[in-house]
Amino acid sequence: MLRLSSLLAFLLIVPSLGSWTVADQPPMSGATATAFLHQYCIDCHDANTQEGGVALDELSDATIDNAELWKTVWEQVALKEMPPADELQPDPILRWKLSTWITAELQRAMKDHGGFETHLHPTKGNHLDHDLLFGEIPGWIEPTSTPARLWRLHPQEHLTRLNELITREPDFDSKRPGLRTRGDHINPNLDGEVKVYYGLDRVIGWVGGTAAYAAAITGFPPMLTTENHHGLRNYANLYSVNGSEATQIANTAEDILRFMAYGPDAEPYQFADKVGQIDKKYKHGDLRGLAQSLFYGKSPKRPITPVHDLMAKENDTQQDRIVAVNYLFEALTCRPPTDAETAEYLGLLNDAIADLGKEDGALLGLTPIFLDRDALFRPELAEYGTPDQYGRVLLQDQELALAINAAFSYIPPDEALQQAVADGRLKTRQDAKREIERILADDSIRKPRVLQFFREFFDYDRAGHVCKDNKALVGAGGEVNAERHYRAMFAMTANTDRLIELILQEDKNVLGELLTTDRVVYNAPQDAPYFGQFISSDPPPKPKAVEGKKPARQMRRVTIQNAKLPKGETIHARVAQVVKPLNTARTLTTLPPDQRRGILTHPSWLVAHTDAMDNHAILRGRWIRERLLGDAVPDVPITVDAMLPVEPKSTLRHRMRVTRADECWRCHRKMDPLGLPFEMYNHLGLYRTEEQKEPVDTSGAIIDSGDPELDGPVENALEMINRLATSQRVQQVFVRHAFRFWMGRNETIHDAPVLQDAHRAYQESGGSMKALLASLLTSDAYLYRKVDRGADADG
Repeated sequence: MLRLSSLLAFLLIVPSLGSWTVADQPPMSGATATAFLHQYCIDCHDANTQEGGVALDELSDATIDNAELWKTVWEQVALKEMPPADELQPDPILRWKLSTWITAELQRAMKDHGGFETHLHPTKGNHLDHDLLFGEIPGWIEPTSTPARLWRLHPQEHLTRLNELITREPDFDSKRPGLRTRGDHINPNLDGEVKVYYGLDRVIGWVGGTAAYAAAITGFPPMLTTENHHGLRNYANLYSVNGSEATQIANTAEDILRFMAYGPDAEPYQFADKVGQIDKKYKHGDLRGLAQSLFYGKSPKRPITPVHDLMAKENDTQQDRIVAVNYLFEALTCRPPTDAETAEYLGLLNDAIADLGKEDGALLGLTPIFLDRDALFRPELAEYGTPDQYGRVLLQDQELALAINAAFSYIPPDEALQQAVADGRLKTRQDAKREIERILADDSIRKPRVLQFFREFFDYDRAGHVCKDNKALVGAGGEVNAERHYRAMFAMTANTDRLIELILQEDKNVLGELLTTDRVVYNAPQDAPYFGQFISSDPPPKPKAVEGKKPARQMRRVTIQNAKLPKGETIHARVAQVVKPLNTARTLTTLPPDQRRGILTHPSWLVAHTDAMDNHAILRGRWIRERLLGDAVPDVPITVDAMLPVEPKSTLRHRMRVTRADECWRCHRKMDPLGLPFEMYNHLGLYRTEEQKEPVDTSGAIIDSGDPELDGPVENALEMINRLATSQRVQQVFVRHAFRFWMGRNETIHDAPVLQDAHRAYQESGGSMKALLASLLTSDAYLYRKVDRGADADG
């Protein structure tokens, strides 16, 4: 244990820790870490003062017993909460050194106690000082790379690959680019379910209404999971595949293979050229919602694959089985199998057929391919190539092709990329740049991963998943039927997707345009209330008393002025393909400039950052703080009751007065002034000028942004958005989030050159997302993997 007395000699030879320069930084150690605490923290946190109930003078090297306290110190130091702003401040490099020392110590101390990976989580990316990344680059940093790894597939990527096996998706239509196309993200249906369906494109009719149809059609949801939180969710170190997921995949694989072989599981009477040809005795109401209530066209529309051919042959050959194995392997892993892999899976198939017979044996024998490592993970192990002096190996050939493809697509690489591998033309940075720029320039190549980034950056796709209290929903101007509200939110997600794609296609000042555009993709009948103005919500009239009868339920009377937007032009958006026919037409129009500006004022974003009952100014403010300003807020201590008072007749701003308490305001000052300007909208996203019969207070402020030109009071959300949209710091923070998404990890100080190059590429191109991606995807961080060949050398 290192106590104060043991540090005196050390402090005599280190006059001021804050005076160290970048050039002569000694390595951090337990002694220097404790010296930091005694120079900057002990005055307020010794055994006598214990400000906030925290004493640090007895703090020793990290152990399982003091890990929570060290975590707190790490967050407070990394986020510049400690020491306080009016006290002596350490050098930024020294803060960084202490932070990295603490996290390394916590990893060591907790190795056998559940581990410590908190600092690797996406929500902790901003704990690295922004100015260290975008200031002068220290001469001592090493060329960057990313650890060799297995990156588990995104649930959408996995689902889309499986969908490819059973569904013929339409080709790209340049005249209506917004329509669903092969490889696209699979959107939620009207009930919020993300599912792939069997034989959807072959259904010609059914018994009952749309609800009966939805109950009768079968399919499967994503089987891989991700954390359910705001922000980036698909880091390489976050996920594996657990036993439950593997079991689901195996069970679904058999259903998929059966469908590939035989088509819909249906009786002969369910197939016809026209619905009118179906015998009336099979159209009775008792079939509603059952699989037997669906009617299919006679002509197959699913992909006819080697799996179908294998099952259709009474006397198949070994070559038939090899072709089926190889086809399925490549479809699921996005690469051809090696000879050894073909032999392994062929052996399993042959054994299963020998034991169980052709049909059951083939279904069982092909299922293991669905559980192959590379069908569930993307390998970035850099097993070939000689490490440089920093232990880095450049991805090449098949691994590089998969990495390039995965930056954009959920389905196998296109022919040009596969041919580049076959020709040996995918081994260098220039090779990678050639293919990346080609893909970026080709609009017919779908890029759902780019869209997924913007979904996770803005969080607008979460709007339909925010459960609303029915009374609060109606009181805010929502539908009496809550299902209509959720369906409207899911539909708005698709509309916002389309707007983002338009701005990406223009590729000029992309972030600024997303924040300030006056355009919206609009579905007039459904969206008019949400883009309209909330006028008032009055108590329901007292029901008339009728002797002997129970009073009728009275709904709150709400006055809304629906939006009346310009006629605009017709545009098409992707919608969930469950019930046919589907109306994909939308209107691209403009919003009232005094009410709305950019995605942060669209109902989908506003609702995504609310709760069941009301607005959530804290959540909205935190979004601005983290996603646009590159700062973070320490985790709420478990001892804090983070609840606002229940005061139905008070404004949210008044209820939030409790966050002004000394123990709360230190963190809430980072969020509340940024979130309260959005009080110009209610919790359904409707514009308003009054709240609780009083003029709504939309004032706020940008505080401690890191950019003095940004800081200052704002009148409302529109003024704040305008200011943020022109900030260079906001651009840089956006680049940091793009880096995290495409690298699948948080940035380190060694990534500073990559981030600065990417920001420079974005600026010099006039705000081009393509230029930003070309820079990131050809950087050392994306192309190089850090490998450990020590075990191989010793063996």
